Amino acid sequence: MNIEREGGRILVDQLLVHGADTAFCVPGESFLPVLDAMHEHRARMKLVTCRHESAAANMAEAHAKLTGRPGICFVTRGPGATQASVGVHTAFQDSTPMILFVGDVGSDFRDREAFQEVDFAAMFAPLAKWAARIDSVERIPEYVNRAFTVAMSGRRGPVVLALPEDMLSAVATVADARMYTPAFAAPGAGELERLRELLAAAKRPIVVLGGSGWTTDACDDMRRFVEANSLPVACAFRFQDLFDNRHESYAGDVGIGINPILAERVRTADVLLVVGARMGEMTTSGYTLLDSPVPRQKLVHVMSGAEELGRVFQAELPILSSMGRFARAAAAMEPVDASSWKAGVAEARADYIAWTARREIPGKVQMWDIVRWLDEHLPEDAILCNGAGNYATWLHRFHRYTGLRTQLAPTSGAMGYGVPAAIAAKIAEPERTVVAFAGDGCFLMAGQELATAVQYGAAVIIVIVNNGMYGTIRMHQEKHYPGRVCGTDLVNPHFAAYARAFGAAGEIVEETAQFGPAFERCVASGKPAVIEIRIDPQAITPATTLDAIRAAGSAAKKQ
Repeated sequence: MNIEREGGRILVDQLLVHGADTAFCVPGESFLPVLDAMHEHRARMKLVTCRHESAAANMAEAHAKLTGRPGICFVTRGPGATQASVGVHTAFQDSTPMILFVGDVGSDFRDREAFQEVDFAAMFAPLAKWAARIDSVERIPEYVNRAFTVAMSGRRGPVVLALPEDMLSAVATVADARMYTPAFAAPGAGELERLRELLAAAKRPIVVLGGSGWTTDACDDMRRFVEANSLPVACAFRFQDLFDNRHESYAGDVGIGINPILAERVRTADVLLVVGARMGEMTTSGYTLLDSPVPRQKLVHVMSGAEELGRVFQAELPILSSMGRFARAAAAMEPVDASSWKAGVAEARADYIAWTARREIPGKVQMWDIVRWLDEHLPEDAILCNGAGNYATWLHRFHRYTGLRTQLAPTSGAMGYGVPAAIAAKIAEPERTVVAFAGDGCFLMAGQELATAVQYGAAVIIVIVNNGMYGTIRMHQEKHYPGRVCGTDLVNPHFAAYARAFGAAGEIVEETAQFGPAFERCVASGKPAVIEIRIDPQAITPATTLDAIRAAGSAAKKQ
């Protein structure tokens, strides 16, 4: 289109050119021309209005995880941008493509500390792949094309663009860009041959999958590669949906609370093939599973961004490649003789099954039984979401993720993520069942978004594990400062009544047997729903109690 248009209209036209069909926002007067253009294109661009900017940004990030395309978010200046920054941080640490547009002060007010003025390029520099301001209306197509390209190329991540008010209301005659084309690297023949040589000489190899940029085809190709070479597979922290957890080659997740036996397998592997995972703090158990800078294992590290190769660990074989191109090449590679380690795959699987066996906890509610009920009754393509807290262990350790895009969770460890992520998922995939797990503290960081779920008919089911405290921090207090509880107790509302006040369904579960019928009633209601599970505060983890942690902490203090 090459006609005279207002800046806001040019911007929204570019979003459509690049394939965006959904945007999340909290409206602000700083980007009124954009909202007007959204009204013009409301049949092609769904605008989801949220109740808090952090939720809007988290929804955009989750939408990107689910669709594989950049999530789009609009917020206003100062307060809006600072509150949205949590979603940008999650997108950065999770390598999720996302574009945050921030309404900015007019150019004639800049650098005067005008109302809600912030230097957004400086503010977001450490949180985004690129942060800039569009000063010229004529350059909107250029900047937006670059934003999509940067977000999707190499190691994916967030981009932030500030939009001065006067720029958005200015008019210009400018041509649209073409749809962006991201750049992808691919493994070379020499690298694939070296990989095959390393595997052929291995006795204890293991594969770890993680990161973003995966597709269904790429996951299928990795499965074929794994099966052809009889390799054990683990998934990095909160990337457990990259490999079917029911597969006989799956050995568990390499994250917080890792199975000690699996940790030892990673630590003593002779060839460690890491595809897509950064191998950060959570995935390496605080950088203890690998030595830095030179690991004991022969590390083959496949990453889509060159800056990640050699950043912490020097690989025996660094491979710069997109996930899809590497997986396709690996699947086509001639298999190696796996006889020296094949028996170990079955052992690793048996260790995983034992690690995920039933655990009894204090109280009338048994969380293992609830997770098992979900595994037996949810559709295979159900999406499970969560934020951060000890409650998430029940999903990560005991739920069987069935395949790609059935898990939405923040590797950044951000609380308040699960509820908005679930709403975004249900809006994007209305036919799929979407369940969010949240702690009582985690839920109330985004509980107001029940209003958004009701407004848009997003019939998510939110399971609140309520123990009346910030459980993870309380656990650490009892371990390091036994009996000196401070700042972690919570007084909560009646969560089912809270949900009903928004027009959602609400249920209370105080015994395990109540969960299944409550869940089925929520599904039958056709509404967004909350199931509050009142769990014994002693049931702090699947393995121990608060009293036991306090006693161990006290004993350690006396030594």
